[in-house]
Amino acid sequence: MDPGDEIIAIVDEDNRVVGSAPRREMRARRLPHRSTYVLVFNSCGEVYVQKRTRTKDVFPGYYDPAAGGVVLAGENYLDGAKRELEEEMGIRDVPLESLFEFYHADDHSRVWGAAYRCVYDGPVTLQEEEVESGEFMPVDAVFEVAATQPFTPDGLYVLRRYAESARG
Repeated sequence: MDPGDEIIAIVDEDNRVVGSAPRREMRARRLPHRSTYVLVFNSCGEVYVQKRTRTKDVFPGYYDPAAGGVVLAGENYLDGAKRELEEEMGIRDVPLESLFEFYHADDHSRVWGAAYRCVYDGPVTLQEEEVESGEFMPVDAVFEVAATQPFTPDGLYVLRRYAESARG
């Protein structure tokens, strides 16, 4: 299936599902939707940073410190997070810790997000249609790189918020 044909859950300003639409329509009309964000850490505390392919429909070629994506119609946040983690990185059957929900809007989208984290030290199998490359990096190094390289604003928001809460 062409990613533009995926049927996405559409929500209102209070994050209630009000319908569904193909991804390409959701993007074209900037419809509010749900998305998942999974911070994948290794046991050393480094976070996995992906480089998105140049063919992605939003933020092509950007770096992203979170795996994840849009929630499909009929899917809840957790199921969407698990599906995206397996699709993008080949990771499955790993416990996900729920972190927080948030609203993010920019020129490209309006999204209600649910953030998760997991710890994973196994092999990573990247989805070649969506992820060009990736590596584990210390969290502070991600913020240093983000000062000079393009990062997805919502993924960077999730990592910043998580890092601030972890520091106490």
